[in-house]
Amino acid sequence: MCGRYVQVSKLEVLEKRFEAVADQPELWRPNANVAPGTRSPVVTSDAPKAIQFYQFGFRPSWGTGSMMFLNARSEGDHNPDNDPRYTGAKGIIQKPSFRKAIRSQRCLVLADAFIEGPFDRKLSEPYLVYLKGKERPFAMAGIWDSWIDPATQCELFSFAIITTTANEVLQKIRHPRSPVILPREAESAWLSPETPLSDVTDLLQPWPAAEMNAYPISPAIKHPAAQGLDLLQPIGERVMPEDELRLRDGIELQGAKSR
Repeated sequence: MCGRYVQVSKLEVLEKRFEAVADQPELWRPNANVAPGTRSPVVTSDAPKAIQFYQFGFRPSWGTGSMMFLNARSEGDHNPDNDPRYTGAKGIIQKPSFRKAIRSQRCLVLADAFIEGPFDRKLSEPYLVYLKGKERPFAMAGIWDSWIDPATQCELFSFAIITTTANEVLQKIRHPRSPVILPREAESAWLSPETPLSDVTDLLQPWPAAEMNAYPISPAIKHPAAQGLDLLQPIGERVMPEDELRLRDGIELQGAKSR
C-alpha cells in the first residue's frame, strides 16, 4: 500500500510542471508527511487545468461515513500473494468501489516522494522512496469521487492512490506493493475521458527499479501529525548503490517554504 507520501514542492513549481493553476492557492502547504485525511493537491479528469485540494482517503459516492480507501489495487482480487511477476488481468475495473472511478474519475496525485516500510514492520522502519535524476514532482495514478455527508449535506471530494506490484527497490525494502507512478508523457492520457479502458489499464505498471531508489528515515514519521523536513533526512545507506551521489544529497528539499 501507499499510506504516506511527501509533497513539498512550491505551488509555482506544481503549476508550471502540471500546466495547471491552483483553484484555492491559500490551501497549499508543504507537507513532508501526507497522511490519511489530509487535503492534498491533485489534478482531476474533469478539470485538467486546475490544481485542486482533495482529501487523501477515497469515499465512494454511495459509501457509508466509515468507508474509506487509501489505495486501490490495480489487480483487484487477483494476485492475492502480491507476486511481483504477475502480469495478468487488472481487476480494478471490476471492483464495485472503483469500477466507475477508474473509467471516468481519474486524477494525478502530485508528489515528491513516497514512504514505505517492510510488510511486518511498516512505518516503524520507514524508507523514503524517490525517483532518480531529481525527477520531482511527479504524478501517482489516482482515482477520485465525491460523497455527500448525510448529516451535514456537505460534499467531500477525496482520492485514492492506485497500487501495483513491487519492483526490485520495494522488494529490497520487503514491501509487497508500490504506487503506480505515471510517465510524464502518459499523464494527459490518464486524465482524458477519451482514452480506451485497455490503454488506461496498460499504464498500471511498476516504475522501473533502475530509475528509483530509497533510504531509511526516522520512524518518527509514523505519527500522522509529525512534520518537518528533518523527518526526511537519511539515517542509513541507500537501498541501491549510487556511487556518483553522496548520501547527504538524498532528496533535495529546497524551496519548501510557504508560498
